[in-house]
Order: sequence, then structure tokens, then C-alpha cells
Amino acid sequence: MVNLTPVAVEKVKEILTQQNPVPAGLRVAVVGGGCSGFSYHMAFESAANENNDNIYEFSGLKVMVDQMSEMYLDGIQIDYVESIEGSGFKFNNPNVKSTCGCGSSFSV
Repeated sequence: MVNLTPVAVEKVKEILTQQNPVPAGLRVAVVGGGCSGFSYHMAFESAANENNDNIYEFSGLKVMVDQMSEMYLDGIQIDYVESIEGSGFKFNNPNVKSTCGCGSSFSV
């Protein structure tokens, strides 16, 4: 299961309302690439793929995860953090065995 913190949900909803047309929800996926093998991908989607997506709902926000990505994201918590260094979404994935030096990719 994929989980978003309340802060992350509110940030995504804020960004979502600025899109035209307003998307149906947020896609979270794992894609091949990066120096450790996999990277996280987030994008707005106009519709879910009913045959291939698991759909989660958080306070009215629909989050779509394809079945292939689901096995790498099981148990993940996505947060939104703001700090002196910057702000952005943080992925806390219990399945990760190692990450690259820059933190943008991972291996399982």
C-alpha cells in the first residue's frame, strides 16, 4: 500500500488546482534509471487505467499506482518537506536496499 502524509496530500491538491484542465489524480510510479537502478516518478493523470492501476484515495485526492510499480512501492510513505536546503517530496520506502549519493535513485 502507498501512503501520503497529510502535508503531502495538501501540497499535491494545491498544485493540482493550478492545472488546466484539472487532472483526475496523481500517478506515482517507479521507472528504470538513475545510478542505482530505479527512480520515483510523479505526474498528474487525466484518467486511471482501470485494468492496470491500483487507486488510493487520501482526503479526496486520487493516487494511481500501476501494478508493476506497486511491488516496489509497497509500504512507502510520501511526505512533503520544507527546509533551508529546499522543499520537495520525500519518499520513505522500506523496500530500498541502497540509494545513490544524490538520493535520486535506489535499488531493491
